[in-house]
Amino acid sequence: MKKDSVTDTASRPLCVDLDGTLLRSDLLVETVFALFKQNILYVFLLPLWLLKGKAYLKQQIADRVDIDASLLPYHYTFLTYLQQEHAQGRQLILTTASNEKFSEAVALYLNIFHDVLASNVTTNLSGQRKLRSLQEHFGDSGFDYAGNAMADLPLWNHAGQAVLVNPERGVKAAAEEQGSVAKIFDDREGHPLKRYLKALRLHQWLKNLLVFVPLLMAHRFGDVALVGQAVLAFLSFGLCASSVYLLNDLLDLPDDRQHPTKRHRPFAAGSISIVYGALLIPGLLIAAFALAIMLPIKFVGVLALYYVSTLAYSLRLKRAALVDVLTLAGLYTIRIIAGAAAVAVVPSFWLLAFSIFLFLSLALVKRFTELLTMQQQKSTKTSGRGYSTTDLETLSQFGSASAYVAVLVLALYINSEAVREFYAHPELIWLLCPLLLYMVMRIWLLARRDALHEDPVIFVIRDRRSQWLAGVGAILLWLAI
Repeated sequence: MKKDSVTDTASRPLCVDLDGTLLRSDLLVETVFALFKQNILYVFLLPLWLLKGKAYLKQQIADRVDIDASLLPYHYTFLTYLQQEHAQGRQLILTTASNEKFSEAVALYLNIFHDVLASNVTTNLSGQRKLRSLQEHFGDSGFDYAGNAMADLPLWNHAGQAVLVNPERGVKAAAEEQGSVAKIFDDREGHPLKRYLKALRLHQWLKNLLVFVPLLMAHRFGDVALVGQAVLAFLSFGLCASSVYLLNDLLDLPDDRQHPTKRHRPFAAGSISIVYGALLIPGLLIAAFALAIMLPIKFVGVLALYYVSTLAYSLRLKRAALVDVLTLAGLYTIRIIAGAAAVAVVPSFWLLAFSIFLFLSLALVKRFTELLTMQQQKSTKTSGRGYSTTDLETLSQFGSASAYVAVLVLALYINSEAVREFYAHPELIWLLCPLLLYMVMRIWLLARRDALHEDPVIFVIRDRRSQWLAGVGAILLWLAI
C-alpha cells in the first residue's frame, strides 16, 4: 500500500465513480427502460444510435428521459463518508461515464461535489478516456479514485489511493495486488442468489397452479402423461411470468421507489445488479418457450398471448383505471385456457365465466388494499396508477358485485345439464356455493379491515382457512362423482 500522510491524502481530490459506486444501480440501463416505458418502439432506434457511438447513444436517451435524483439507490455508508470528507474541506469530483445531464442532477441533489466530469454528446468518459481526463486535470497520482469494477483497475494504478465500494468479484484482490487500496466499503449482506430468487418472485408461481384446473375438471387427473404435460405447462408459465416480473420491475423503478413496500424490491433498492437482471429477462423467456414447444402448438400460442398481454399491461394498461383490473382477471383466465391447451381439453363456458368474475373481484381487492395504504399515508393518488383514494368505495362495490356474480355462475352451472355428464350426485356440489360465498366475503371483510397485506390470490392459496375450504370442496366434488 502506498504510504501517504493524512495531509497528502486530504490535499488530493477524491474522484468518485457513479454507477455501481455512488449508486447501487446503472443509470444507462435504468434510463433505457425508462425510454421503453415511454414508447417500446425506441427499441428499434437504440441500435442505430449505438452505431454512432456510446456517447451519442447516451445523449439521445438523456434528451428524452428525466431522472429524479432523490429516488436513486445510493450506497449510504459510502455517501456518509463522502459527506464527512466534504465537511472537512476535501475536494470531491464526480467522475463518470454516465451522461452529464444525469450526473449533474445527482451532483446538484447531493451538493457535495466540487466538479462533474461526465460523458457528453461527443465523448464517452470511460476507461482510458476517463484516465486521461483525470491525469490532465490532476496529474499522474494526483488524485484518489473510488470505484467498484475491473474497468477501474487502470485508474487505481495511476491514482494516489484506491477506494473500493462493493467491489465486483476479483476486484478487491486485483486492486490490493496493485498496492494502493486505502478504504473498502462493503455493505452487502447474504448470498446474492437469495436476492435474485426474490426478484423472480417464485412465490407468485403459485398462481400458475391454475393450469391444472382443466385437467382436474375433466376428471383426467389419473392420466400420468397428461399430468406430465400440465407440469411442463406450469414450469413454462412460471419462467415466462418471472421474465415479465423482472421486466415490470425495471420499467417501474421510479414508481416502486416511491411505494411504501415495493421500494424494498431488489432492483428498486439496488441490492442486485440491474445489468444482470436485464440479461435474465430474455434468458427466462427463451427457457419458457423451449419448454412450451414440447407441448401442443395451441399451448405455445396461448403462452405467446399471455406474454404479449403482460407486456401491454406493464407498458400501458396498468396505468388505465379499470382496464388494469380487467386485464389482470383476463391473465388469470388465460392460465386456465393454457392448461386446457396443454392437455388438449376444451375449457367449458362455465369455467371461463366463473374465472373471469372471481379473478376480477380479487384484482379489485388488490387495488383496494393499495389505495387504503395510500390513504393511511395521507396520499390522494397512487404513483403510476389511474386511481385516487376517492375511488375506495366504488372499487369495493365493484369487487363485491363481481364476487357474487361468480357465485351465481357456479350455482347456474350446478343446475345445468352439463354437470350431469360428470357427476352422479350433483346435489352435493350445491354446498360449494356457501363455501365460496364465505371465502369471498371473508376476503373483502379482511380488506376493509386493512388485514390483507399481500396479493389476494396468493393469500387464498396460503391461508389456512381457505385451504380447509378448498379441501372440503374437493371432498364434495369427489363424493359427487
